Amino acid sequence: MLRSIRARTLVLVLGLLSVSMTLISYKSYRDANHEIEELFDAQLAQTARLLKGMLGLGQTPADRQRLQASLDAAFAGQHSQLMADLAAEEGVGHPYESKLAFQVLDAQGEVLLQSASAPADLLRRTIVEFHQHSGSTHSHVADEAVSALGAAFAGYHSVPLGDYHWRVFVLHDAGEQKWIMVAERSDVRGELVGLIARRMLLPDLLGLPILALLVWVAVGWGLAPLAQMASFIKTRDADNLAPLLLAPLPQELEPIVAALNRLLQQVAQLLAREQRFLADAAHELRTPLAVLRIHAQNAQQAPDPEDRAKALQQLEHGVERATRVVTQLLTLARLEPAAVQLAMASLDLAALAREELAELTPLALDHQQELEFEAEGSDFQLLADGPSLGTLLQNLLGNALQYTPAGGRIRVLLQGQSDALLLRVQDSGPGVPAELREKLFERFFRQGMGQGAGLGLSIVRRVVELHSGEIELLDSPLGGLEVLVRLPRHGYRW
Repeated sequence: MLRSIRARTLVLVLGLLSVSMTLISYKSYRDANHEIEELFDAQLAQTARLLKGMLGLGQTPADRQRLQASLDAAFAGQHSQLMADLAAEEGVGHPYESKLAFQVLDAQGEVLLQSASAPADLLRRTIVEFHQHSGSTHSHVADEAVSALGAAFAGYHSVPLGDYHWRVFVLHDAGEQKWIMVAERSDVRGELVGLIARRMLLPDLLGLPILALLVWVAVGWGLAPLAQMASFIKTRDADNLAPLLLAPLPQELEPIVAALNRLLQQVAQLLAREQRFLADAAHELRTPLAVLRIHAQNAQQAPDPEDRAKALQQLEHGVERATRVVTQLLTLARLEPAAVQLAMASLDLAALAREELAELTPLALDHQQELEFEAEGSDFQLLADGPSLGTLLQNLLGNALQYTPAGGRIRVLLQGQSDALLLRVQDSGPGVPAELREKLFERFFRQGMGQGAGLGLSIVRRVVELHSGEIELLDSPLGGLEVLVRLPRHGYRW
């Protein structure tokens, strides 16, 4: 299989060109043969009419004898190859001269005038062929008088005579009662026809290699922009992810360059996402790890078991916080536009909310908090990604549990609409001033002395965006903060 575009194009173009030129040349050769045959037939007829005109002057037998002698002398050199070559060299002959023979007959078939090259049995064989083609059953056609053949005998005939075939034209002079027969050997005619036709085809045969060379040059010139683009890409630095700027750009290469630019953009986004993740992880884990190290050193250096137990307890809290930070960072990285792969399916949001509330109820009881759930409506089906919505509920409830004081209330309210579902998470905590609510969606922003990483609401907003929803922070009827999430029943964006 050819791997080169130039080679494939050349093989295809030259193959099609060769086949088409072969067919055209064959058709031209056939047409040229036919037309040249017609020209030679016309020459036979013209010669016959010329002889008819020459013999229509009331010549006496003596005149015919002198004419016969002159014709014999004129046509004698026609069949000498040496004299023909000399004549061609002197410019008085032509290589395309045909070798004609003629006979002039009276009504009884007696020869009145003939060329030296005329076969003696030409008349008899022509009559035989005429009767064979006309379907006659006459058994004495060779002895039949020419006058009895009728006007149908005039015209063209192909006659086998000896080792050769003759092309004969018969012309009837009704006034003088003469028959004029002009003949030409078919093999001589065939040589001339082949020579002429071959000379006509010679330019095509010579032009094919030249045309192939021109096609090769043209294809190379046409593929030059592709080679230039490959050279340009090869010379770029490995860390250069800027879009390719090539101008002027052929239309055929525009989709390729556009696809490469999209790929470069995606790679740049992927690298930026990884760099951002690493920066976020380094930023958030630096302090927890340092605190863990201090707690570990305190536990090692504690002089009594009570101090060692306190240090180990602080170390455990630090590990939990670091674990929570790493989990949220990984969740946020998974929800990045370049990495997210949602498995959209129909699910019951009320059932999902009950499951998440059941998991967090022990934590609420441990904090002496009241956890409530209300559902207004009967249809809570929507098209969504279950794990992502589970993460959304976990973060909203986790924030509410973290910032609501002991003895407080947390209520989850689910309301069904025709085209969307409303999820309200309300708490009785300290709330958030209106001017700071938008900042809560920023990464690593923490309100007060919370122990989180400041990523919870960033994760929530990203999940809402992936589901083409809306999120809003309001004053809670319980006295704290209310998070209102609107999720459409159908439709999402990646």
